[in-house]
Amino acid sequence: MSKQVIEYGGEAVGVVVPDQDRLKFLAVKYHVWDLDAQRFRSVDEARAAIGRLLSAQGGRNLINRTPGIAAA
Repeated sequence: MSKQVIEYGGEAVGVVVPDQDRLKFLAVKYHVWDLDAQRFRSVDEARAAIGRLLSAQGGRNLINRTPGIAAA
């Protein structure tokens, strides 16, 4: 697997890159910065973490939009 851009609500918020046996999330938007450098087992797990983070922030920014993924 190569890197993949992670979108949330149609906006790129980060990328995941292979890192040993996991995927490392690299944030490109400030509102998901708390997840920067965290490692996930899958893209879906990273997207779920983004949704939880934004929800915990009180719906700020992109929370009411549908998460997605785009290949890089």
